[in-house]
Amino acid sequence: MEIHTHLRLLTNSKWMATAASIWIQCAVGPSYTFGIYSPALKASQGYDQSTLDTVSVFKDIGANAGVLSGLLYAAVAAGGRRRVGGPWVVIAAGAVQCFVGYFFMWAAVAGVIQRPPVAAMCLFMFLAAHGQTFFNTSNVVCGVENFSSYSGTIVGILKGFLGLSGAMLIQVYKTICQGKPSTFLLILAILPASVSLSLMLLVRIHESTTTNEKKHLNFLSAVALTISAYLMTLIILDNIFTLSMSARISTFVFLLLLLASPLGIAIKAESENMIKKTPETLSIEIHNPLLVTEGDHKGEDMNILQAMGTVNFWLLFLAMVCGLGSGMATINNMSQLGQSLGYTSLEITSFVSLWSIWNFLGRFGAGFLSDYFLHTRGWARPVLSAATLAAMSAGHIIIASGFAGNLYLGSMLVGICYGSQWSLMPTITSEIFGVRHMGTIFNTIAIASPVGSYILSVRVIGYIYDKEASGNTCFGTHCFMLSFFIMAAVACIGAVIVLALFFRTKRFYELVVLRKLQYASGQGN
Repeated sequence: MEIHTHLRLLTNSKWMATAASIWIQCAVGPSYTFGIYSPALKASQGYDQSTLDTVSVFKDIGANAGVLSGLLYAAVAAGGRRRVGGPWVVIAAGAVQCFVGYFFMWAAVAGVIQRPPVAAMCLFMFLAAHGQTFFNTSNVVCGVENFSSYSGTIVGILKGFLGLSGAMLIQVYKTICQGKPSTFLLILAILPASVSLSLMLLVRIHESTTTNEKKHLNFLSAVALTISAYLMTLIILDNIFTLSMSARISTFVFLLLLLASPLGIAIKAESENMIKKTPETLSIEIHNPLLVTEGDHKGEDMNILQAMGTVNFWLLFLAMVCGLGSGMATINNMSQLGQSLGYTSLEITSFVSLWSIWNFLGRFGAGFLSDYFLHTRGWARPVLSAATLAAMSAGHIIIASGFAGNLYLGSMLVGICYGSQWSLMPTITSEIFGVRHMGTIFNTIAIASPVGSYILSVRVIGYIYDKEASGNTCFGTHCFMLSFFIMAAVACIGAVIVLALFFRTKRFYELVVLRKLQYASGQGN
C-alpha cells in the first residue's frame, strides 16, 4: 500500500512532470535536422535549390509561428485547476501535426504517394515544424508555473534540451538509419509523436512549493551539461575518426542511460518532499494532485492584446528582431561564410554541428545565471539580455575581421548569445506580462526571429554578397565584412533597446518580482 501511495505521489509531482517534459523536449527538435534529409527531398522531388529553399522557409515559419499553441494553452491549461483539460491537450495537438507533416514527407520521398505539388510539400513542412511550437509552449509554460521562483533555470533547462535534440536525433540517424535519409524521415514521423503521446499525461501543473527546489534543479542542470559535453565529444570524434557500428551503438546506449537520469532525480526530490509531509497532506495531494497550496500570488496577467498595447512589449520585440534575427542570419549563412574565408568542408560541418552545443550553453547558462543574479543581487533579467546582445555584437565583429581562426571564436560567441535570448525572452515575458497568457505572448514575440532573419539574410547579407561576388561565388574577407559590421551594429542597437526595457521595469522587479520570490521562500523553499 505504501509503495502504491509513493508511486501515485511521484506520478502526480512537479518533478515527474519536469522529467517527462525533458524527455519530450529531447525528441521534438526534428526541424534542426533539415540538413540531413534535405538532399533526399531535393533529389526525389526534382527540386532546384531555389525550390528547396522555399520549402525550408516554411520550416522556419512553422517553427516560430507559435501563437496558436499559446492560445490553446491559455484556453485549456493556464491557471492549473481553473481550466478544463491540461498541458497534455497542447502536446497531443503538436504530436498530430508532427506525425502528419513528416509522414507525408516520408511517403513522398519513398515513393509511397505520387509526387505532391510544391505547395503541398510546403504545407507538410509547415505542419511538421509547427508541431514543435506546441510541445515547446506546453513544456516551458508548465515548467514556469511549476517553478515560479526559479523560472529562469527551468526555462534554460527545457529550452536547452530542445536545442540539444537536433544533435540527439542525428545520433539516432547515424545509429539506426545506416545513411538512409528516407528512413530518417519515417523515424521523425514516429519518434517525436510516440514519445510525446506516451508521456503527455505526466506533464501537469503543480503550483505548490516543494523542498529544496534549487538543489534538485541544479542536479538537472548538471545532467544537461553532462549530456552537452558528451554530444560535443561525439561530434568531434565523428569528424576525426570513422566509428564502427558497434561503437555507434555503444555510444547511443550510453546516451540513453544519461537521458534516464532525470527519473532518478525526480524520485529523490519527491522522496525528500514526502518526508516533510504529514499523512493528512499526502492523502489530500493523492486525491487532489493539482491543489494549489500557496494561493494565487501571480499579480495581474495580461492577454496578448493588452500586452501589445504596452511599450515594454515592443521594446522586447524590437530587441529580439536585432538579437534573434542576427543570430539566425549567421547560422543560415555559415556554409557560404566558411567557404569565402577558406575553411574546409569538414571545418564548416563542425561549425554547424557545434552550433547546437553553443546554442544549448546560451539557453541553459542565461537561465541559470539570470536566476542567480535575481536571487542574490536583485538584478532584473533584462540587464543580462542587454549584456549578451552586446557580446553578440562583439562576436559579429570577430567574424567580420577575417583573421585566422575567427569563425571558431566568432561562431561560438554568437551561438551562445543567440541561445541566451531564447531562454531570457520567455522568462522576461512571464514576469512582465504574467503566466496566464505567457505562451501566446512569447510566441508572438518569437516571430521577431524570422522577421529579423529575413531582413538581415536577404536584404543585407544576400544583397551585399551578390554585389561582391564574381558570378555565383565570392572568396575573401570582403564578401561578408560589411554585412557583419552591420549586424554588429544591429545587435548593439538591440542591447540599447533592451537596456531601456531594464530601466523601465527596474522598479517593477523591485516591487513585484522580488517580493514574489521572498514570499515563495517563506513558503518552505
